[in-house]
This record gives sequence, structure tokens and C-alpha cells, in this order.
Amino acid sequence: MFNCRSETFWVLSFLCLYTFCCVLISDSEIAALSEVLFTLDSNKATKSQLIINPQVLLPDSQTSDQIDLSPERLYKFVDENLLSKPTYAALLSLLDNYNRVTGVAENFSPGQLAEQEAFLTETISNTAVGQELYTFLHGKRLYNSEEEFKFDLKMMWFGLYSRLNNKLDSSGFEHIFAGEIKGGKVSGFHNWLQFYTLEKKGQLNYYSHSFNGPWESFPDVLGMQFEWEDFYKQVGSAIIGCSPEFDLAVYSLCYITRPGKQCKLSLGGKRLIIQTYTWDKSTYGDGKKYIGSAYPATP
Repeated sequence: MFNCRSETFWVLSFLCLYTFCCVLISDSEIAALSEVLFTLDSNKATKSQLIINPQVLLPDSQTSDQIDLSPERLYKFVDENLLSKPTYAALLSLLDNYNRVTGVAENFSPGQLAEQEAFLTETISNTAVGQELYTFLHGKRLYNSEEEFKFDLKMMWFGLYSRLNNKLDSSGFEHIFAGEIKGGKVSGFHNWLQFYTLEKKGQLNYYSHSFNGPWESFPDVLGMQFEWEDFYKQVGSAIIGCSPEFDLAVYSLCYITRPGKQCKLSLGGKRLIIQTYTWDKSTYGDGKKYIGSAYPATP
């Protein structure tokens, strides 16, 4: 029979076997790695490839007013050659695979499942950003191989769970990258490429922004108010102009090292906070938790 102290030890050991809680990764290590990822992001947009027009800066106290104060589009110009790069093309192929309404089960074709695999291969295996993230986590003994790492990313990002009506209707990827509609409002939606794509199609109307990051080049951070086909988002923050591999890498880094907490990054010497949330109602792989959400936390 175990005493109380030994029982506590074994319980904690069991939990740590299936989470990352026993690996000590400091804030300074995370900040240093994020600076490296920032430098390695050779696929990010340049000032000549991406021009945004933020227009009206709105106080936080007025973000719930739902008033369109910006007559022009947010994305004034995007070089389409940027979007033909492999990681951009891989992300864009995924964004139309989802039913945005929660409570409706997702049903992927074999081709769509292959697109998920291709996205992870392009962003992780074929970029310096993805390889740097894997090297760091492998060095911390969180993953024994790149294949193990990619499989875990596939589960935490693309594994389905239920947000409504016990239907397998959502995933971390859909919520963060594609966006969802829940309770008559936009939920998630923290990716600049999805915003640009829908705005270009006339399906999204930019209203204003309540936060603009300190970066003078890309990636930058905006906290935006917008309408997505009659559904409103009060504050939808996103990293603007980063590559898909950078988005995936920093969100994954923060979720793996700071699940359900704030994660302190450093990009070009400037601080960025990523808030992560775990999905606690279902699990995968012997108790691991799916990504509930992750986004830039505006001050």
C-alpha cells in the first residue's frame, strides 16, 4: 500500500508521461527560440508583397458597437506570387474543407485528409522554421523522431472534437486558421490568409482595429473587428504577413510548452504574448489534449 506522499508521486508521474509538464522550458528559452524562428521565416511577406490599410483605430470600449468605420478593405495589396509558395498553397487548400457552423459534423474526403498530411510535410519537414522547432523539442526529449512529432501535431491540430450537439464538428486548426460560427458570432479565426481570401471574395467586411503591434515590417499583429457574412467578430487578433510555417510553429511551440497559459515570445526584440487554451472535454493518445485555441493576446 502506498502512503499519501508516494501516491502523489505516482499520480504526477503518470500525468507527466502523457503531457509536457515535467519538461522544464524557461520563458527565456521560448523567447530565444521565437527570435530564431522570426529570423528564419524567409517566406514571410515583405513590404513590397503586402500592403495593409488599417484605417480606424477603435478604443477597446467600443469594439462591441458593430459599426463599420473603415470604408476600404484591410488588404490593399497582396502579391499573388507569395501565395504560390508551397506552404501558402498547402494552407489555402485546407481552408475550404470545413463547415464553419458548430454542431455540424465534419466529414473529410480522402483527398482532404491528404491535404492535411501535405500541409504538415510542407511546413515542418520542408522549412527551416519547422525543422528548428523540431530540433528544439527533440533536444528537450519531448519527441524521439520527426515522424512522432508530426503525428502529434496532426492529432492536436486536426483531431476532431465536439463543440456543440456531440458532433465531431471542430478542431484546433478549424477554430484558429479557418474560423467558426458559434452562437451567432464568429469564433476563433486568427489567420491573416483566411482573412485576405474571404475579403477578396467579398465575404468578409473589415470594420476597424483596436490594436496594432509595434512592428514596422512583417510579421505584424492586429486586433480586428469584422463581419463574416452577417456574423461579427469583436476582436480577432492575428499575426499579419507571417508564413504558414511560422504561424503553425509559434502556436505549436506555445501550446506544447504553455498549454492553457500565456506564452511570452520575442519577435525582432519586441514582446508578443500568445494565449493558448486546451480542449478539456475529450483527449487523444492516452490523455493528451487537443488545442482549444491560440491567438495573439492584445494588451
